[in-house]
Amino acid sequence: MKRFGSPGRREIGHGRLAWRSFKAVLPEEKSFPYTIRVVSDILESNGSSSMATICGGSLAMMDAGIPVKAAVAGVAMGLVKEGDAWAVLTDIAGQEDHYGDMDFKVAGTRNGITALQMDIKISGISREIFAAALEQARRGRMFLLDKMEATLQAARPELSEFAPRLLSIHVPEDKIRDVIGSGGKTIRALQKEYSCKIDVQDDGTVTVATNDLGTAEKCLEAIKALTTTPEIGTEYEGTVKRIEPYGCFVEILPGLDGLVHISELAPGRVRETTDVVKMGDKVKVKIIAIDPVNGKVKLSRRQALTPEESAAEVERLGLTAPAPGSDEDRGGDRPFRREGGFGDRDRGPRPGGGGFRGGRPGGGGFRPR
Repeated sequence: MKRFGSPGRREIGHGRLAWRSFKAVLPEEKSFPYTIRVVSDILESNGSSSMATICGGSLAMMDAGIPVKAAVAGVAMGLVKEGDAWAVLTDIAGQEDHYGDMDFKVAGTRNGITALQMDIKISGISREIFAAALEQARRGRMFLLDKMEATLQAARPELSEFAPRLLSIHVPEDKIRDVIGSGGKTIRALQKEYSCKIDVQDDGTVTVATNDLGTAEKCLEAIKALTTTPEIGTEYEGTVKRIEPYGCFVEILPGLDGLVHISELAPGRVRETTDVVKMGDKVKVKIIAIDPVNGKVKLSRRQALTPEESAAEVERLGLTAPAPGSDEDRGGDRPFRREGGFGDRDRGPRPGGGGFRGGRPGGGGFRPR
């Protein structure tokens, strides 16, 4: 055994051959964004150590849950030639390699060859010898694959519990800044909250790495929420952040809230906003308007309810159902109005002067006839 140190030419060559053998069956990076490291320690050899690495490495990747397309096996073929007489050997040992005339390594799946490597000590081989070596290698490969599949027929459906979870999504390039935030503030907050590592590429690919699959999925949902553009008709489950006499404000996306007018809280006449919602409540709402000038969002809780939920809400709150075609019944058909102040339902008397003149608003008092 050689002393411990950096890899030599032999180790590097064997590793390169194994990588070429596996490359054809590995999943695409987009569907499996992992770096795969296969370590093969050969403690004793009664055959080809590089081919043993291929067989063992294939089983190891399948056992780890890497979705390889097929199992890969390899076998080393030898040759003994004397004059016109020759014999092809299968799975050569060290002495057969040393005294023989050829070391021909063949690796592949049941469907075909993925890698070849040949070392010969003679000037060349005939087509007949080459064909015989390939045929014997095919039979040997099938024998090895039978033994391997008797142990593990395909890649395990789930990744090993010891592997980190990597989940990726693609966001529009103009939304990358929303994920990173000013000076990296947003991405640092996400990594701290979900105890994960987030990588953002220039093309908009965002990868989340963590040991907990559930945490990774929650982090991805938060990133999707940061990069989602609200659209009219979309429904969300939001949180009540502010309550006013004229309605409540519901946060539907991180940093984005909208007004649910009191007439859109429930399917009936609501006297007080707090009769329907409280601070911190989770409510289902629907976007019914977006102000084209300032981007403010108008929401409806009433229109997000199913008929069954609407009936239950009327009964629970003791509401009076609105008359068909009334302002409360139309709900979202009204134009977008300002939040609070004049123009809202509970605005009170309209200012216009210092009193009444002749019984009409706008004057400075009563003037005698």
